[in-house]
Amino acid sequence: MTESKLETKNLRLFYEPKDRLRLTVEGDKSYLAVRPAWAAPLSHPNRFLSLLNSKGEEIAMVEEPSALDEHSLAAVTTELERRYLTSTIRSIVEARSDFGATYWRVQTKRGERDFVTQSLQENAQWLGERHLLLIDVDGNRFEIPDIGELDASSQKFIESAL
Repeated sequence: MTESKLETKNLRLFYEPKDRLRLTVEGDKSYLAVRPAWAAPLSHPNRFLSLLNSKGEEIAMVEEPSALDEHSLAAVTTELERRYLTSTIRSIVEARSDFGATYWRVQTKRGERDFVTQSLQENAQWLGERHLLLIDVDGNRFEIPDIGELDASSQKFIESAL
């Protein structure tokens, strides 16, 4: 059941115990396990935050998360950073395609990573003219903020893969 007409000012998000996000709706009820998810992360970043219960059902839609109180916003931000961890690609060491899958070896801010993407038509998303997002088979996100800033070899890998 969606209770999307809840007012943002009545929502309190907090950790209890220390690693479980909870939600209390003032004057109504509490949810023991809440998972925040962006409803439209690419077209409307930082807007339209869906709060889901432990069964994945929507409890509320928060159109402007910045309207949450300071502590609730901090808790949600921590949880979203865990959920939407994005690695920034600095260079591409190798990219090869076999039977619809592309195998990548890249250098990121966190070191070298290997990952696989299926169907680049769906899992390579242009967020701007030169801003590319790759989503691997496990849902991990790899971002290239500006392909023009990559070295020539990396740019060639992008051109041949896409």
